[in-house]
Amino acid sequence: MAAFLGLVAFFWPFVVPPGKLGAAYAPPLIFGVLLVLVLCVVISEIAEGGINSKALAMLGVLSAVNAALRPLGAGTAGIETVFFVLVLAGRVYGPGFGFTLGCTSLFASALITGGVGPWMPYQMFGCAFVGMLAGLLPRATGRREVVMLAVYGSLSGYLFGFLLNLSFWPFSLDPNSSIAYLPGLPFTEQWQRYLAFDVATSLGWDTGRAVTNFVCVMLAGPAVLTTFRRAARKARFRAPVRFAGREPGDDVPTARPAGDDSRPT
Repeated sequence: MAAFLGLVAFFWPFVVPPGKLGAAYAPPLIFGVLLVLVLCVVISEIAEGGINSKALAMLGVLSAVNAALRPLGAGTAGIETVFFVLVLAGRVYGPGFGFTLGCTSLFASALITGGVGPWMPYQMFGCAFVGMLAGLLPRATGRREVVMLAVYGSLSGYLFGFLLNLSFWPFSLDPNSSIAYLPGLPFTEQWQRYLAFDVATSLGWDTGRAVTNFVCVMLAGPAVLTTFRRAARKARFRAPVRFAGREPGDDVPTARPAGDDSRPT
């Protein structure tokens, strides 16, 4: 539900005229609903065993780490230092954890850096999708896993910029522009206008973010993945249950005390 609300919040310009969803009250409303849904995600993860008290502590620690890392890049030339932790944590701890970490990280960093504004719920959703999709990547090990995560981190840099542009595209350009949002156009024409807008306005910034993510994951990925997995094992977030198979020679009856007529179970 939270992911679906995020998709609606981003892609409504393609299905809803702008007068139906005012820019003045939509972001606060989306932000309020988002906080409720994030809380529901956390509660549901706790209920099904995906997140326990130790994982909640890890969520708080990583949110603080991301909040401290974000000002180091500050978005200069598109350089963002917050995404590679989202990718690696989502990979190790799962999509629910990654979704929640994306929201809490941006919320904490916005409070620290004074970045609270109508754009914040969209940033939270964008990072939530980055963390969630990292947890849904296919299985891989060793060097292949690091390369896969680095490629995904690079693509997520473009994905984040692509989604964030949707939050202000309908309100930022002269309607007479060839790349402006124009209500009533067919989906294909509207989509072409938005692609042209994205390429013309933010492709350079998104490329800086993509390169930063790729380099950070390739350099720090192996060590951070090992640290996260060691922490998960020691904290026993999800203690594995193993069933040992019976060998052919294990069917020998065990000795029983004399007079014991009970059958082995």
